[in-house]
Amino acid sequence: MKPILHLFSATCLSLCLGAGAALAAGGDSPEGWPPKDPEYAKALKLINAGEYCEAVPFLETSLSKNPKNADALNYMGYSLRKMGNFDDALSNYQKALAIEPRHLGANEYLGELYLQMDDLEKAEERLKVLDGVCFFGCEEYTELKESIASYKAKAGS
Repeated sequence: MKPILHLFSATCLSLCLGAGAALAAGGDSPEGWPPKDPEYAKALKLINAGEYCEAVPFLETSLSKNPKNADALNYMGYSLRKMGNFDDALSNYQKALAIEPRHLGANEYLGELYLQMDDLEKAEERLKVLDGVCFFGCEEYTELKESIASYKAKAGS
């Protein structure tokens, strides 16, 4: 009986670690990790290195091949937001959410964009969406909640 328990534990651990890697990368689909699209994979490496401007052309190429990739749209929005291009970032987050309304990363990052645009009400709407999606809590909910609390503290509200 013990060997079966060890096998079960090892299987659960490997599944959890695999899902964690995909979710840490901002993707909501573990089966999409690692990405098969080389342009998308290169963009993720650049984004993780903080090289947002350099990532954009790779994301554009990836999206030209698969315009309904909510993860790529999310990261395009993220990169553009980090570069200060809020209008185009907003458009990409909205496209990602039109494809996948419960996308964790797009909801969190859109909420953060709204805070940067001084729209607390819309940021709180994104937090409510994440609260409904993350039944047992999730990193995206926690991070947006902390960003909202920090925003309120700075605003004195």
